[in-house]
Amino acid sequence: MHGQDRVRPSTRERVLEVIEALGYVPDSSAQSMVSKRKEVIGLVAIESRSPDTDIEQEGLLFMEEVLRGVESALYQVGWSVLISIVRGADRPEAFRRLQKISAKVDGMLIVEGIIPSEQIARLAARIPVALAAGSPGETHADVVDGDNWAGTVAMARHLVEQHGKTRLFYIAGPSEAPDARERRAVFSETLAEYQGVRLLGCFEGRFAAISGQRAVRELLAAPRRELPDAIACGNDQMAIGAIRELHTAGIRVPEDIAVVGFDDMHLGALLTPPLTTVHQPMRLLGERACSMLLERIANPALPYRAERLPTTLVIRESCGCPGRPDR
Repeated sequence: MHGQDRVRPSTRERVLEVIEALGYVPDSSAQSMVSKRKEVIGLVAIESRSPDTDIEQEGLLFMEEVLRGVESALYQVGWSVLISIVRGADRPEAFRRLQKISAKVDGMLIVEGIIPSEQIARLAARIPVALAAGSPGETHADVVDGDNWAGTVAMARHLVEQHGKTRLFYIAGPSEAPDARERRAVFSETLAEYQGVRLLGCFEGRFAAISGQRAVRELLAAPRRELPDAIACGNDQMAIGAIRELHTAGIRVPEDIAVVGFDDMHLGALLTPPLTTVHQPMRLLGERACSMLLERIANPALPYRAERLPTTLVIRESCGCPGRPDR
């Protein structure tokens, strides 16, 4: 039953036949008492969507892809995952909830920025901790994130160098999310390298489609407005919302305003026009972060590690590039 090789094959086969016939399932509680392991990790993420966001209309979410990667890693070892979602409004209570969860799991995987570094240190003193889409500079946990710098630079340069955009607007994710902060900063820094190119403004959203819609509404309602010729978004969901609102206002994408996103969710390829975006391996992000957490559970003395996964620019039509002939 435990995969040990000290049992004769014939004996093993007979025992397994009896187990199958009886439908026997080992008592995980009893096994935990012996091994001192619960064989469960906690996966904690923040619910960044606005209360009026319909999850069913937003396609495949970032968190769902990360979860698939986590489950893939856990399947290899037969462990389970305990999922907890912290609402944005409950952020002050997040650490208290994480403390409660830590008593029920062997390790914790935290997605995006939920608690500050000093609280991560306190949590890591109790159980192993890994961060997915966390800050690479974190010193008390293993971190896996996408290469936000390379992806954002490629996106900005494509808009300026390939399409001649000079008036750009940025729709950012929440400032407490490490990847949102980095993408916003890198986008601004990259535009500053070009003479005559301006960043007209920035709207802080919540990584939800409604944020993209609200950003465009504010742009269109501003007095003496100067519309951008391109809108870059911190994720695909906000880009989808921006395109939806621009279409409602009779503004053509990309003829009047180009729109680009980040993440490369499947839904973006189905839009009209298909969304130009930056691909990051979301499923691999979850898989690698979970694998690193399992390694730390097995050996808490390991040095803390940071792994950055590659990102690539995915060129479609929303930026102004022509469609592929096979479409």
